[in-house]
Amino acid sequence: MKILAIEKDKPGVTPEQLQPFLKEESARAWELYQDGILRELYFRADFPAAVLMMEAASLEEAEKALATLPLVREGLVAFDLIPLAPYPGFARLFASSDLFFTP
Repeated sequence: MKILAIEKDKPGVTPEQLQPFLKEESARAWELYQDGILRELYFRADFPAAVLMMEAASLEEAEKALATLPLVREGLVAFDLIPLAPYPGFARLFASSDLFFTP
């Protein structure tokens, strides 16, 4: 299952509180990437927040993986998780058998 994880602010947390954990956070993110759980990592262009594309068997598995990130573990950041499904629109457009070439 693909899961979009969007970082959300925790009230009252300052950048100075995050600083001591950033190197460890990056190292753990790299491990999750190597394990195939984190597939893509971004920062929003309009707001200082991480956006992660994850691959997990369930939302619970994704939550457990995110809980191993130091900033999450320390209660400094949280994530909204959005499960994604394949887009069905192409089937509606191209399901007609006369649109396909069959040799």
